[in-house]
Amino acid sequence: MKEKRKRILPTRVSLGGILGKKKDPELERFTKNKKQKRIVIGSIMGIILILGGILLYRSYALYEEEKEFNVLKGQIPDFGYDIKMLSVVVDGNKSKTIPERGLYKTNVECTGEKTTGTWDYNAWNLVLENVESNTKCNISFTSNLTEEEYNQYIEAGVALRRNTYRGKDITSYWKDESLYTMISNGTFDDIYVGDYIIDDNGNKWLIADLDNYLGTGNPVLAQHHATIISKNTLINAPMNNVRTTEGGYVNSKMVQEVLPSYLNTFVIPTFGSHIITYRNLLTAEVDLITMQATSTTGWIDRQIDLMSEINVYGCNIYGIGKMDIGIENRQYALFQLKPALINLDGHDYWFKDIASDTSYASVHISYANLSLATNSGVGVRPRFLIG
Repeated sequence: MKEKRKRILPTRVSLGGILGKKKDPELERFTKNKKQKRIVIGSIMGIILILGGILLYRSYALYEEEKEFNVLKGQIPDFGYDIKMLSVVVDGNKSKTIPERGLYKTNVECTGEKTTGTWDYNAWNLVLENVESNTKCNISFTSNLTEEEYNQYIEAGVALRRNTYRGKDITSYWKDESLYTMISNGTFDDIYVGDYIIDDNGNKWLIADLDNYLGTGNPVLAQHHATIISKNTLINAPMNNVRTTEGGYVNSKMVQEVLPSYLNTFVIPTFGSHIITYRNLLTAEVDLITMQATSTTGWIDRQIDLMSEINVYGCNIYGIGKMDIGIENRQYALFQLKPALINLDGHDYWFKDIASDTSYASVHISYANLSLATNSGVGVRPRFLIG
C-alpha cells in the first residue's frame, strides 16, 4: 500500500518577527518632524487666539472709554484746546456731567509731560496749559470744601482776572446778557481786564477794571461791577463855553450838558438798565487865587463821569488834587497792565481834574497836558459802571 505524503505548507514569517522590530530612520524622522510641526502650529494658533482675544477686549474697552470721554467732551464747553479725552469723577463715582457749582475740592490730572490742568472756580471750567496731542485729563470732585475755602478760591480768581490783561472779544456775552450774571454774582466767570464789547453801532467798549469802586461812596457801593470806557473818543466837546474853571467840575458844561447827552446817546442804548448808580464827591467851588477846591457837592448820585489823572496815570500831574480827587483815588487795572491804551492815536481827551483857573487836565496824544476849558477839539472819554 502506497503511503500518502502530507503536504507541508510554508509558514509565513515576517522579517520583523525574525529580526525583531526595527524602524526606518527616515520614516521615524519624518513622523517626528510632522508631529513637532503640528505642535508648533497648534501653539501658534493658540497664542494668536489668546492675543486676538486680549486685543479685542482691549479695543472694546478703549472704545467704551473713548466713547465715554467723548460724551463728556461734548458736555464741557470748548476752551480752545485740542483735548482728546476727559473724565469726571464725583465723590468716587464716574459721571458724564460736570457737577453744578458747589463746595467741591477738585483735583486735575492730565497725561503728557508738559500739560498741566487746574480748575477755575470762578468760571467753573477746566484750564489747561501746554496742551499736547492726545491729552487725557481726569477731573475729580470731592464735596468736602468749606465755604471759607470756596470764597478764598473766588477771591483769588477775581484778583487773577483783575491783574491779567486778555483783550478778548466778549460781545456774545453782552448779546445773550450772560455778561451781567458773571458780573453780578461777583465771580466774573470769563471776564478779564482788557476784554471788549462791540455794540450794534460798531463802538468798542473796554473792561477797564473789576470791582474797583466796591466799598466807596456813602452809603458804600456794595454791588459787584465792571468799569467801562470806550476804546476811542466818540465825540469832542469843550469843558465850558468860557475860559474858566470857576464853579468846579460839577458846574461845568461837561457835567451839566455833555455827559448827560453822551449817556443817553451811547451808553443807555447799549447797556440799558445795567448801568449802576454810584455815589461820588465832585468839586463845586475853586479858589482861583490859591487854586484849591474849597467845597464839594457832598455825596451825590452819579451814572457817568470823566476819568481822573489818577485813574489813568496813577498820580496827579496837572490836577490840583486834595478835595478835587473824591473817590477817583486809584489807577484802573487796564492802564497799569496795558499803558499803551492811555494814549489815543492822534487824539486828546479830557480829565475831570482842574489844572488852573482856565484849564483842565488832559491827555495830549502821547503825554500829560492841560487844555483851555473852551477847547472844543478835545475828546470825551468818560467811564461808567455796569452790573
